[in-house]
Amino acid sequence: MTDIVKIRRALISVSDKTGLVPFAQALVASGVEILSTGGSAKALRDAGVPVVEVADHTGFPEILDGRVKTLVPQIHGGLLGRRDLPEHVAQMEQHKIAPIDLLAVNLYPFEATVARGGDYDACVENIDIGGPAMIRAASKNHEFVTVLTEAAQYANVLAEIAEHGGTTLTTRKRLAGEAYARTAAYDAAISTWFAAQRGEEFPERLTLSGVKAQGLRYGENPHQAAAFYTTGKRFGVATAKQIQGKELSYNNFNDTDAAYECVAEFDAPTVVIVKHANPCGVATASDLSSAWDLALRCDPVSAFGGIIAVNRTLDGAAAEKMASIFSEVIIAPDATEEAIAALSRKKNLRLLLTGGLPDPAEPGLYLKTLSGGFLAQTRDAGRVSLDALKVVTKRAPTEAELVDLLFAFRVCKHVKSNAIIYAKNGATTGIGAGQMSRVDSARIAAWKGAEAAKAAGMETSLTLGSVVASDAFFPFADGLQAAIAAGATAVIQPGGSMRDAEVIAAADEAGIAMVLTGMRHFRH
Repeated sequence: MTDIVKIRRALISVSDKTGLVPFAQALVASGVEILSTGGSAKALRDAGVPVVEVADHTGFPEILDGRVKTLVPQIHGGLLGRRDLPEHVAQMEQHKIAPIDLLAVNLYPFEATVARGGDYDACVENIDIGGPAMIRAASKNHEFVTVLTEAAQYANVLAEIAEHGGTTLTTRKRLAGEAYARTAAYDAAISTWFAAQRGEEFPERLTLSGVKAQGLRYGENPHQAAAFYTTGKRFGVATAKQIQGKELSYNNFNDTDAAYECVAEFDAPTVVIVKHANPCGVATASDLSSAWDLALRCDPVSAFGGIIAVNRTLDGAAAEKMASIFSEVIIAPDATEEAIAALSRKKNLRLLLTGGLPDPAEPGLYLKTLSGGFLAQTRDAGRVSLDALKVVTKRAPTEAELVDLLFAFRVCKHVKSNAIIYAKNGATTGIGAGQMSRVDSARIAAWKGAEAAKAAGMETSLTLGSVVASDAFFPFADGLQAAIAAGATAVIQPGGSMRDAEVIAAADEAGIAMVLTGMRHFRH
């Protein structure tokens, strides 16, 4: 294979003009002839860069409102012809096809058009045809052709031309692979959009793409490799600016996302503390400082080394308190200068500012890999309202209990099943997560509440007088009885068990209130 290929002729046709002029100027200074089209050609001419219009080069005019301008033999032959095959060279000379050694193309902004809410016709018109065709042609013939699809690639190619007089085979192979990845992602975006236009959440072929945001030191464990890819602009870790701290790990990303999705569920000032993807303390209050006190009280032991998420601009008073314990990450929509200064003393603490909160009701897909495939499901956007609750016990909940029941059930949605949540006055008082038995979750949450009370110097458990939420129905009365023993006064659960009557009877016998939601929140 040929190693160094000198660039004699380049075709440049880009919708993103970033870096276009200096790139073309450097090529011309190296003796390269520039072919171009439309807006790219105009931008270059306006900057004084000598350029040959593609229509003049091919002898074939742009037609159909510019839809056909590069789909001609003179272009594709120039990209695909092998310079080492005499028969290719002879045919190119016979048909007056000049070799094209470098292609710089970025595609019509289809993804951006969809993102800004373009109508159907606008989206279709921004589906590029000639661009992907040229990119694929140049990439296939990478032994002789250099293909660029992003402005960020210009500098390295220019540096290589300056050093070697052309591009190396290693670089051309890498750029070809990146080019095919770009066209694959482009096609994925188009097919996904068409599926959405048809109202298909799960089309026959589901195509996915992501952009590598960063490589990670390792995955969940040091022997696993990992990287972080972004797929959209949902507020959260994908949009976050890291203000300070060490590089985020795989587990940091996972836990931080869990915390931020949970805190976005609430309208009042809220703090969520997460450990190993499970909330260990959630509280709403009049301000973040007060919410922090209540969230930390729920499980101060687990909070050590955890992730903190807030749904407001982080203020100095709350940040000062948060700085008093060791945490891995704090994530917020924004932070005041006072808060940033308070946290700057914790050099290893990662502070992430996202610019906004994710919308819990926004549609989207969650994926889970399996051996030989993956599962896809829509995001759990379910939310139970007050008027959807069905009172099934002799005693109805008080207004205060109803507020706490809805709060606790909303937290349940973000706790691994089997999930049991005790809550009082807008704060969790005990959390049981991820157990094989629901009764064990109820007992663990009660034990956590008792231990937290001891740590706070209180004589009675935090769960005394709390409400309790279960993410799914109680299959037997024993789980509810454990909650009653912990001091719960009201319960919220989906219902639907064959033994609902038995469970309701246990609630009536204890004189507690029970409401059914008809909606469960399994989280595996």
